[in-house]
Amino acid sequence: MLHRTLTSLLFGLLFAAAPVLAGRAADDIAIADPYVRLVPHGQEQTAAYFLLRNSGNTHHALVKAASPAARVVELHTVVHEGGMMKMRPVPRIEVQAGGETQLQPGGLHVMLIGLTRPLREGMAVELALTFEDGSTKKVLASVRPVAAGMPRARH
Repeated sequence: MLHRTLTSLLFGLLFAAAPVLAGRAADDIAIADPYVRLVPHGQEQTAAYFLLRNSGNTHHALVKAASPAARVVELHTVVHEGGMMKMRPVPRIEVQAGGETQLQPGGLHVMLIGLTRPLREGMAVELALTFEDGSTKKVLASVRPVAAGMPRARH
């Protein structure tokens, strides 16, 4: 009886520890070069870009983002439809084990909709990134002007 109880307890502890042993996404994922695109005064939406680098041995996914700088924050991609580039929401952005996923103009990005204040070059915008396991990572993204030749997409 005691042997069964100890065995059950051991398996229970191992099962509970499995997510910890696999690594939390927020611990495995590093964020490089985060920035928010500077937009003209009065424009109420912009985008955030950065590199997601997964140093872990488990695939992870960014599933949500939030920011006090916008009323709505969505994960987006750009698709080509009818000869035009259009932005579309996506439910998640995958980051393979040991891999990288680049969020960039003309591709995957975090959309900031309904800006709560005007953005100025050099200002820092806080982003809270949530991963598939519920872990979060806070990032400060600097506001940068639009570089010449950056693609523009329509919603």
